[in-house]
Amino acid sequence: MAEIGQHARGLPGLPGDHAAIPVWNAEDWYFEDFRPGDKIRSIRRTISEGESMLFNSLVMDHHPYVSDERFAAEEGAFGRRLVAGAFVFSLGLGLAATNCLNSFSYGYDRLRFIKPVFIGDTIYTIRENLGKEVHDLKQGKVRVSYSVFKGEGELVLYAEHLMTALYRDPAPFAVEAAAKQAAKAAGKQAGKAAQHG
Repeated sequence: MAEIGQHARGLPGLPGDHAAIPVWNAEDWYFEDFRPGDKIRSIRRTISEGESMLFNSLVMDHHPYVSDERFAAEEGAFGRRLVAGAFVFSLGLGLAATNCLNSFSYGYDRLRFIKPVFIGDTIYTIRENLGKEVHDLKQGKVRVSYSVFKGEGELVLYAEHLMTALYRDPAPFAVEAAAKQAAKAAGKQAGKAAQHG
Protein backbone atom coordinates (compact mmCIF):
# COMPACT_ATOMS: atom_id res chain seq x y z
CA MET A 1 0.00 0.00 0.00
CA ALA A 2 1.22 3.50 -0.79
CA GLU A 3 2.26 5.45 2.29
CA ILE A 4 -0.21 7.98 3.67
CA GLY A 5 1.02 11.30 5.03
CA GLN A 6 4.70 10.53 4.51
CA HIS A 7 5.58 12.92 1.71
CA ALA A 8 7.30 16.27 2.03
CA ARG A 9 6.49 18.68 -0.77
CA GLY A 10 7.66 22.25 -0.57
CA LEU A 11 5.48 25.26 -1.25
CA PRO A 12 6.69 28.65 -2.43
CA GLY A 13 7.49 30.92 0.50
CA LEU A 14 8.14 28.18 3.09
CA PRO A 15 11.50 28.01 4.86
CA GLY A 16 13.45 24.94 3.74
CA ASP A 17 13.20 23.20 7.12
CA HIS A 18 9.41 23.63 7.08
CA ALA A 19 9.11 22.39 3.49
CA ALA A 20 10.95 19.19 4.47
CA ILE A 21 8.22 18.23 6.97
CA PRO A 22 5.58 15.87 5.50
CA VAL A 23 2.22 17.53 4.93
CA TRP A 24 -0.59 15.75 6.76
CA ASN A 25 -3.11 14.15 4.43
CA ALA A 26 -1.50 15.51 1.25
CA GLU A 27 -0.03 12.50 -0.48
CA ASP A 28 2.42 12.63 -3.36
CA TRP A 29 1.11 9.52 -5.11
CA TYR A 30 1.42 9.03 -8.85
CA PHE A 31 -0.50 6.67 -11.12
CA GLU A 32 2.11 3.98 -10.49
CA ASP A 33 1.45 4.13 -6.73
CA PHE A 34 -2.27 3.25 -6.92
CA ARG A 35 -2.62 -0.50 -6.47
CA PRO A 36 -6.00 -2.16 -7.00
CA GLY A 37 -7.18 -3.78 -3.78
CA ASP A 38 -5.48 -1.30 -1.44
CA LYS A 39 -7.90 -0.04 1.24
CA ILE A 40 -7.90 2.68 3.86
CA ARG A 41 -10.40 3.28 6.69
CA SER A 42 -11.23 6.71 8.06
CA ILE A 43 -11.74 7.85 11.58
CA ARG A 44 -15.35 7.89 12.84
CA ARG A 45 -17.39 11.09 12.88
CA THR A 46 -20.69 11.94 14.58
CA ILE A 47 -23.05 14.18 12.59
CA SER A 48 -24.51 17.03 14.66
CA GLU A 49 -27.79 18.86 14.16
CA GLY A 50 -26.07 22.22 13.73
CA GLU A 51 -23.87 21.14 10.85
CA SER A 52 -26.70 19.22 9.23
CA MET A 53 -28.96 22.29 9.24
CA LEU A 54 -26.09 24.52 8.09
CA PHE A 55 -25.50 22.23 5.12
CA ASN A 56 -29.24 22.24 4.32
CA SER A 57 -29.22 26.05 4.38
CA LEU A 58 -26.10 26.35 2.25
CA VAL A 59 -27.51 24.14 -0.50
CA MET A 60 -31.16 25.22 -0.04
CA ASP A 61 -32.33 21.69 0.77
CA HIS A 62 -35.28 22.27 3.08
CA HIS A 63 -37.24 19.14 2.35
CA PRO A 64 -39.32 18.32 5.44
CA TYR A 65 -37.50 15.01 5.86
CA VAL A 66 -34.29 16.92 6.66
CA SER A 67 -35.52 20.19 8.15
CA ASP A 68 -38.95 19.72 9.79
CA GLU A 69 -38.78 17.72 13.02
CA ARG A 70 -42.54 17.57 13.51
CA PHE A 71 -43.23 16.39 9.96
CA ALA A 72 -40.46 13.81 10.11
CA ALA A 73 -41.68 12.46 13.46
CA GLU A 74 -45.40 12.45 12.71
CA GLU A 75 -45.66 11.85 8.97
CA GLY A 76 -42.23 10.75 7.78
CA ALA A 77 -41.42 7.17 6.87
CA PHE A 78 -38.54 6.98 9.39
CA GLY A 79 -40.07 8.68 12.44
CA ARG A 80 -37.32 11.29 12.69
CA ARG A 81 -35.29 13.71 10.60
CA LEU A 82 -32.73 12.47 8.12
CA VAL A 83 -29.34 13.89 7.32
CA ALA A 84 -29.41 15.02 3.67
CA GLY A 85 -27.90 12.39 1.39
CA ALA A 86 -25.69 14.97 -0.30
CA PHE A 87 -24.21 15.80 3.12
CA VAL A 88 -23.57 12.14 3.92
CA PHE A 89 -21.89 11.84 0.50
CA SER A 90 -19.72 14.91 1.18
CA LEU A 91 -18.75 13.78 4.68
CA GLY A 92 -18.13 10.19 3.61
CA LEU A 93 -15.76 11.19 0.84
CA GLY A 94 -14.09 13.84 2.96
CA LEU A 95 -13.37 11.34 5.72
CA ALA A 96 -11.27 9.21 3.37
CA ALA A 97 -10.02 11.88 0.99
CA THR A 98 -6.26 11.74 0.75
CA ASN A 99 -5.74 15.08 -1.00
CA CYS A 100 -3.28 13.48 -3.38
CA LEU A 101 -1.35 16.28 -5.03
CA ASN A 102 -1.07 14.48 -8.38
CA SER A 103 -4.64 13.32 -8.91
CA PHE A 104 -7.73 15.21 -9.99
CA SER A 105 -11.41 14.38 -9.82
CA TYR A 106 -12.88 13.11 -13.10
CA GLY A 107 -16.37 12.31 -11.80
CA TYR A 108 -18.49 9.90 -9.78
CA ASP A 109 -20.38 6.73 -10.70
CA ARG A 110 -22.78 4.37 -8.96
CA LEU A 111 -23.78 6.71 -6.13
CA ARG A 112 -26.35 4.93 -3.95
CA PHE A 113 -28.02 5.99 -0.70
CA ILE A 114 -28.56 2.55 0.81
CA LYS A 115 -29.84 3.26 4.34
CA PRO A 116 -31.01 6.41 6.12
CA VAL A 117 -28.61 8.43 8.25
CA PHE A 118 -30.00 10.40 11.19
CA ILE A 119 -28.75 13.36 13.21
CA GLY A 120 -26.48 11.95 15.89
CA ASP A 121 -25.34 8.94 13.82
CA THR A 122 -21.64 8.19 13.70
CA ILE A 123 -20.18 7.31 10.29
CA TYR A 124 -16.87 6.12 8.87
CA THR A 125 -15.62 5.33 5.38
CA ILE A 126 -13.63 2.56 3.72
CA ARG A 127 -11.98 3.55 0.47
CA GLU A 128 -10.72 0.88 -1.94
CA ASN A 129 -8.69 1.20 -5.12
CA LEU A 130 -10.73 -0.76 -7.68
CA GLY A 131 -8.70 -0.39 -10.86
CA LYS A 132 -6.69 1.84 -13.12
CA GLU A 133 -6.04 2.34 -16.82
CA VAL A 134 -3.87 4.40 -19.11
CA HIS A 135 -5.70 7.58 -20.14
CA ASP A 136 -3.39 9.87 -22.13
CA LEU A 137 0.28 10.80 -22.45
CA LYS A 138 0.43 12.59 -19.06
CA GLN A 139 -1.93 10.70 -16.79
CA GLY A 140 -3.89 7.55 -16.13
CA LYS A 141 -7.41 7.05 -14.73
CA VAL A 142 -7.99 5.49 -11.32
CA ARG A 143 -11.32 4.17 -9.98
CA VAL A 144 -11.83 4.00 -6.21
CA SER A 145 -14.89 3.11 -4.15
CA TYR A 146 -16.17 4.85 -1.05
CA SER A 147 -18.30 2.71 1.27
CA VAL A 148 -19.77 4.77 4.09
CA PHE A 149 -20.92 2.91 7.20
CA LYS A 150 -22.76 3.95 10.36
CA GLY A 151 -22.83 2.44 13.81
CA GLU A 152 -21.21 -0.97 13.93
CA GLY A 153 -20.83 -1.53 10.20
CA GLU A 154 -24.18 -0.82 8.53
CA LEU A 155 -23.55 0.27 4.93
CA VAL A 156 -25.39 3.54 4.24
CA LEU A 157 -23.78 4.90 1.05
CA TYR A 158 -21.68 3.62 -1.84
CA ALA A 159 -20.03 5.59 -4.63
CA GLU A 160 -17.20 5.17 -7.10
CA HIS A 161 -14.84 8.07 -7.75
CA LEU A 162 -13.00 8.41 -11.05
CA MET A 163 -9.74 10.32 -10.89
CA THR A 164 -6.90 11.13 -13.20
CA ALA A 165 -3.42 10.66 -11.74
CA LEU A 166 -0.19 11.94 -13.24
CA TYR A 167 2.46 9.42 -14.28
CA ARG A 168 5.69 9.59 -12.33
CA ASP A 169 7.40 8.42 -15.52
CA PRO A 170 5.24 8.72 -18.66
CA ALA A 171 7.61 6.67 -20.86
CA PRO A 172 6.30 3.17 -19.99
CA PHE A 173 2.74 4.29 -20.84
CA ALA A 174 3.51 6.26 -24.02
CA VAL A 175 2.73 3.53 -26.60
CA GLU A 176 -0.59 2.53 -25.03
CA ALA A 177 -1.56 6.18 -24.47
CA ALA A 178 -0.77 7.10 -28.09
CA ALA A 179 -2.81 4.14 -29.35
CA LYS A 180 -5.79 5.18 -27.17
CA GLN A 181 -5.59 8.76 -28.39
CA ALA A 182 -5.37 7.62 -32.03
CA ALA A 183 -8.40 5.34 -31.58
CA LYS A 184 -10.34 8.18 -29.95
CA ALA A 185 -9.46 10.58 -32.79
CA ALA A 186 -10.45 7.98 -35.39
CA GLY A 187 -13.79 7.46 -33.63
CA LYS A 188 -14.45 11.21 -33.69
CA GLN A 189 -13.62 11.40 -37.41
CA ALA A 190 -15.91 8.45 -38.15
CA GLY A 191 -18.71 10.15 -36.20
CA LYS A 192 -18.27 13.39 -38.16
CA ALA A 193 -18.21 11.50 -41.46
CA ALA A 194 -21.44 9.68 -40.54
CA GLN A 195 -23.13 13.01 -39.75
CA HIS A 196 -22.13 14.48 -43.10
CA GLY A 197 -22.52 11.36 -45.21
